[in-house]
Amino acid sequence: MEDRQASMKAMAEAAKTIAGMFEGKTDYDATAFKLAAETLRTKSGDALIAEFPRGSVGGSTTAKAEIDQFPDEFAALAHHVQTLAAALSRAADTAPDGITDNMRMKPGTGGMGSSLLGKRAGPTKELDPSEIPAEHVFHLMLQDCTSCHAKFRSKPL
Repeated sequence: MEDRQASMKAMAEAAKTIAGMFEGKTDYDATAFKLAAETLRTKSGDALIAEFPRGSVGGSTTAKAEIDQFPDEFAALAHHVQTLAAALSRAADTAPDGITDNMRMKPGTGGMGSSLLGKRAGPTKELDPSEIPAEHVFHLMLQDCTSCHAKFRSKPL
């Protein structure tokens, strides 16, 4: 369980690093952006699923039993986060000197894509993350994290 918590904390720190750069709170650093995106990519997908083996929830963990009850939904979110993190990693490769205009969200991009947990206005087909500005990809990834926490994590006491 300690490894799982450390992994989740590493993912949270990586997300904070990228958020700080997009928000202008920290200077853009392509190496740090890439490292953060790679942390998210390598700790999501199958690696994240492996952190929650069947029957490992309960006790002092904030992970809910719903992980065992809805493993396909949990896995879909974990894999989608990995797909989005990989797109962020590729974006860092193309922006060595700063966040480029094509990495930034444009007006009207908020409804792109679809939620794994329900229907949302916008296209019915999931868009290729490589065709979406990196900032929007990041926000989609955060939505997946929020959805996963809402369903599969209880609030700490």
